[in-house]
Amino acid sequence: MTRPLALSLGEPAGIGPDITIAAWMRRDAVDLPPFYLLGDRDCVARRAQLLGVDIPIADVCVEDAADTFATALPVVATGHPATAEPGRPNATSATAAIASIRRAVDDVGAGRAAAVVTNPIAKSVLYQAGFAHPGHTEFLAELARSDGVVPQPVMMLWCPSLAVVPVTIHVSLRDAIAQLTTELIVSTARIVVQDLRRRLGIAAPRLAVAGLNPHAGEDGALGSEDRNIVAPAVEILRREGIDARGPLPADTMFHAAARKRYDCAICMYHDQALIPIKTIAFDEGVNVTLGLPFIRTSPDHGTAFDIAGTGRADPSSLIAALKLAARMAAAPSP
Repeated sequence: MTRPLALSLGEPAGIGPDITIAAWMRRDAVDLPPFYLLGDRDCVARRAQLLGVDIPIADVCVEDAADTFATALPVVATGHPATAEPGRPNATSATAAIASIRRAVDDVGAGRAAAVVTNPIAKSVLYQAGFAHPGHTEFLAELARSDGVVPQPVMMLWCPSLAVVPVTIHVSLRDAIAQLTTELIVSTARIVVQDLRRRLGIAAPRLAVAGLNPHAGEDGALGSEDRNIVAPAVEILRREGIDARGPLPADTMFHAAARKRYDCAICMYHDQALIPIKTIAFDEGVNVTLGLPFIRTSPDHGTAFDIAGTGRADPSSLIAALKLAARMAAAPSP
């Protein structure tokens, strides 16, 4: 029997319920793989009513989710109600969101689901409830802890024409430069290569490594980091047999012809990676967490409180995340 995808609820007051409903309604048109939502059936039913959508919603156990998917939106209860209204998180939001993520990871770990797909969370809401992690990625890494060791999670943003990975993520630009080391670039790139091979079936991944400074530092004239930090990382990777080139000037890495020469761009900081992919595929980008013992994808956008419950939320990124998760789960290792 086909294992379904485990979809977390995300922030109940955001657009997670909206795009989940919209994605399920398009399941046949876009050939969507079976998934089930982990959360509160009443929350989803209220949102569907607000949106003016009449859809069947079924309370199911995981084992029945795939068979139910064709005729009803399967919801697996977590036992945590979500009573927040659209755009207005309340005291139930954080517990409902966290319980949903935990259960999704548990289901994949137990073999009940093929992959984890997460709806957007509101980090500020979780922080107010005592959430101790910077975000989704770090929380998932903690849930993957084994024998006291937390794996290094790597954030990849993916669309059919571009994949990018920022080496440093949710920190200020000043802190990103301070955190950047040869070792961090190398460990990040190794994880990227490993998962491109085992999750996406790319036998010999090609990496384009961006320089930190304009023009990749102009041989030290515009900063020493590219010569002293980035270039040694590329050399280490090449000695390991990895097809890595760089440091390359970031301003010429992302035009159409350049993108055909690599499988993933390794970028030095958050916006260097996210600006190009959000320009190219704002509505269809997927956030993928590499380096974990399970597959995790997510829409590449936030909770959009301002349009929650209005019917204006675009499910394209969630649809892409679900389809990519299924593809990764089915990919044979090269």
